Amino acid sequence: MKLKSNFITQNVDDTQFLVPVGAEAFSGIVRSNRTAAFIEDCLKKETTEEQIVDAMCARYDAPRECIAADVREILGTLRGIGALDE
Repeated sequence: MKLKSNFITQNVDDTQFLVPVGAEAFSGIVRSNRTAAFIEDCLKKETTEEQIVDAMCARYDAPRECIAADVREILGTLRGIGALDE
């Protein structure tokens, strides 16, 4: 899975925004916290949910189950707005 090519990320100060371009059904802007921004960055290339969890575990000191739950939640949000190519 990866971000659809018509969704871009833009960093402003210390905040990342996910913005649809083109004719997507979702017409808003997503302001991402650090966790969501990390996941969105992982999704700029083809990856799996497990690979994202592994990358987050390598970077953050948190229990794997908590990280996996966060990844599932954020991927669910991205699916809900049609931002993922799966």
